[in-house]
Amino acid sequence: MKRKAAFKTLGCRLNQYETDSLVTDFYNAGYEIVNFGEKADVYIVNTCTVTNQGDRKSKYAINKAVRTSGDDSIVVVAGCMATNQKEYLESRDDITYVVDNKTKSSVFSLVDSHFKGELLHPSALKQDIFNYSLVEKGFHTRSAIKIQDGCDNFCTFCIVPSVRGRAVSRPVNDILDNVRRSVDLGNKEMVLTGVNISRYDFEGLNFGDLVEKILELPGNFRVRISSIEPEGLTDKFITQFENPKLCPHLHLCLQSGSDKVLMRMHRFYTVDQYMNAINAFHSRFPGFNFTTDVIVGFPGETDGEFQETLNIVNEVGFSHIHTFKYSRRSGTRADRFPDQVNEKLKAERSEILRKLSDTLKFNYRSNFIGKKQTVLIERINPKGIARGYGEHYIPFKLHGSGTKENTFYQVHLTEILKDKEFSAVGSIV
Repeated sequence: MKRKAAFKTLGCRLNQYETDSLVTDFYNAGYEIVNFGEKADVYIVNTCTVTNQGDRKSKYAINKAVRTSGDDSIVVVAGCMATNQKEYLESRDDITYVVDNKTKSSVFSLVDSHFKGELLHPSALKQDIFNYSLVEKGFHTRSAIKIQDGCDNFCTFCIVPSVRGRAVSRPVNDILDNVRRSVDLGNKEMVLTGVNISRYDFEGLNFGDLVEKILELPGNFRVRISSIEPEGLTDKFITQFENPKLCPHLHLCLQSGSDKVLMRMHRFYTVDQYMNAINAFHSRFPGFNFTTDVIVGFPGETDGEFQETLNIVNEVGFSHIHTFKYSRRSGTRADRFPDQVNEKLKAERSEILRKLSDTLKFNYRSNFIGKKQTVLIERINPKGIARGYGEHYIPFKLHGSGTKENTFYQVHLTEILKDKEFSAVGSIV
């Protein structure tokens, strides 16, 4: 009988990509991939530790794996929490292996050796943050392409440099080969991902240079950029969006609309610089979609500074805002800052921003009613409803009769639903 493997991923898109690669390793070795709540021979939890909530969700997933596992099952905890809280996790008798980010790509080798009776310690695994298999079998239709890992920014609220390390860029030729092979497999959308992709720098080639080389590759595919810092918006990079292969959407991190808060966060831009970048896009590409991250309740944030954030959010008109209540993280400078904001006020500000985000999201997407979008169908449910995204990152719900997954369709947008996702509906042209 086939052995069974179950996976749970917490956190960012980079984690999702790395899980998809591990799924491919197990699938190609003959494992059956089952839902996380089912009985399996191995449970792999790819953890997040960026916030307290990430820790809580990771611990919940670990405990669920332990409860569901059988006597002969093994539980592998990998990723950022495994790096940040290794000593605690290794002290637990109910976790078989704890694998940090440097060796995460070798999880299959560890598990395979275990079932062959060759017990290895994770420290004996190969350390290579780019040694991930090409994703052939994963949980996502869009193909993530890892181009970079780590970060040198050392924002005062963030522990990512501690758990992902310093910024390292993947060789250009390896990335281009990854894209070519992914296209050959039939993938239609490539998502460039990393911890801080705006800092990509390999042998004198920056992020804009890399994007240009990817867009020059032949094939019927499009490219989407994952979360990016404002420092990456060079003139050359902006020019690349004239190419129809590059999706007109950026998740451009804001974090705060107050210069004083940005300084306390140790961010590398001012509000004016941020807005100049936004305006540079909007002047050349009307309708360009910006989504963002905002932290509320950062130490010392006043009512006036929070209002500055609301003002900028309104001015930009983001189509979505990932709102985070500031989370104290041991080992960061902000954890030692005075004037910590109380949780009640954080929650109030978070709710104000969430409601504003919903209004802006509906308004932005409503501007596309009567227009066409190129939608990549990602999945079709048993009721025949197809779901996918247009090039501007607008989610669609379509009657899937006659449609196929991983296929582009021209769709005439007719309505924005006031549902949880504010999905678009329309007719296939």
